[in-house]
Amino acid sequence: MNKRALITGVTGQDGSYLAELLYSKGYEVHGLRRRSSTFGTERIEHLIFGEEPKLQLHYGDLSDGNGLMRLIRELEPDEVYNLAAQSHVRVSFDQPTYTADTTAVGTLRLLEAIRDVQDDTGKQIRFYQASSSEMFGKVVETPQKETTPFYPRSPYGVAKVYSHWITINYRESYDLHASCGILFNHESPRRGETFVTRKITRGATRIKLGLQDKLFLGNLDAKRDWGFAGDYVEAMWRMLQQDKPDDYVVATNELYSVRDFCEKTFSRLDLDYRKYVEIDPRFYRPAEVELLLGDATKALTQLHWKPQTSFDQLVDMMCENDLAMAQNELLLTSGNAPSSKRSAA
Repeated sequence: MNKRALITGVTGQDGSYLAELLYSKGYEVHGLRRRSSTFGTERIEHLIFGEEPKLQLHYGDLSDGNGLMRLIRELEPDEVYNLAAQSHVRVSFDQPTYTADTTAVGTLRLLEAIRDVQDDTGKQIRFYQASSSEMFGKVVETPQKETTPFYPRSPYGVAKVYSHWITINYRESYDLHASCGILFNHESPRRGETFVTRKITRGATRIKLGLQDKLFLGNLDAKRDWGFAGDYVEAMWRMLQQDKPDDYVVATNELYSVRDFCEKTFSRLDLDYRKYVEIDPRFYRPAEVELLLGDATKALTQLHWKPQTSFDQLVDMMCENDLAMAQNELLLTSGNAPSSKRSAA
């Protein structure tokens, strides 16, 4: 009998890649989506439509503990991947209470639902918690590994620390097979357009085709460890295949600045980023995180996982996707082409 998995946050970047991966491994894949006045399913439409849908969607929300309990009880999944969150760091300063309720307490509600159903049925439900490199914040050592102390610098980072530790607490208190993946920045053509990497590739390709003149960004000197989301979901899955649950850093151990990302992107388009990028103080965070660099040695040795996509390859795939979008946009504005859906690269 095929394994059954439930993914929260399935409509997001990571959720879409994970749903594809699990389906390719023979899983029956279910996803949790919030009720909204818009569909918001661009990243997963290729999975939910067709003669044989690869993904089954269920309405739900991490703010609704009773609803989570009913769904877990109904599905009795073998694995639950918690990818849902208010995940934008800058927005978390504007909506700290909402961020705490969804990103922190939402994880607790989900763990409670799993514990209750597991106690009643006796069936083990393996749980993955999406922890974040933002928990390290004002780093106390470099590179950061599983034992590095946390020093979060945003409401989002603080909420992720709570989620991380409450997952460990439930693992140790109730013998849950619960693992945390401390994922460093991971990007793709499916990254939301308000996140800095996608903002850069989207803006640069539109500038190339004359659709916009300037790109406004915040701190260009912030340095990050950037990988490909499609690689990172493989690490998530491997964590839940281990006999014992544990916590793992998932990263590339390579460091690039936002400025580097700009330079690489614009150069690929034969442009000089310095002519087009301007600093807008509105995009600075109240408390900055200057550097995040992960040490994924444990994931390599225990999960036999390592990133497959280089920084240059990541920039190339994002530029290629966004250039195609910009070309289509240009044709649409001239009335020469029908609308097309976002790439499912």
